[in-house]
Amino acid sequence: MHYKIPLLLTPQPEGGFTVTSPLLPELVTEGDSIDEAVSNARDAFEAILEAYEDLGKKPPLNLQSIDEHSPALIETVVFAK
Repeated sequence: MHYKIPLLLTPQPEGGFTVTSPLLPELVTEGDSIDEAVSNARDAFEAILEAYEDLGKKPPLNLQSIDEHSPALIETVVFAK
């Protein structure tokens, strides 16, 4: 299953990014690049869902699940010169 979650990438003074989500306070990770930060966020999200399942806890109600047939509005970072 696919999910749409908001991510906040905060640049760090020493380089790289810290990733958090206002929807999932448990999601905190980092990466040296945006691609790495988003990949690490994906791994962290999967671990959070697994923990929720193990604890019998339901994910937040406003967590949007989508499938490959659902339209999804996403935002992404695009670099241009």
